[in-house]
Amino acid sequence: MSVRIRLTRKGTKKKPFYRIVAADVESPRDGRFLEALGTYNPMTEPAIIVLKEDRINYWLGEGAKPSTTVQSILKRQGFAGATA
Repeated sequence: MSVRIRLTRKGTKKKPFYRIVAADVESPRDGRFLEALGTYNPMTEPAIIVLKEDRINYWLGEGAKPSTTVQSILKRQGFAGATA
């Protein structure tokens, strides 16, 4: 099973709110996930990003690959494991 760290969309129409999750590559965008790793709210200025850094390090250590969007969010936060 391949694991990817990616976003799932929550919120209402025209007011998106995202969860950062570890999910199987084959599961749908808003479907099952293994673990919630944080949140991302792009509607505020500046965007609010909350991360569980220890759990993200765990999943990166297990071989999970972040999506391009999550990778840019991690880099923006100065996360050490963002260059995966």
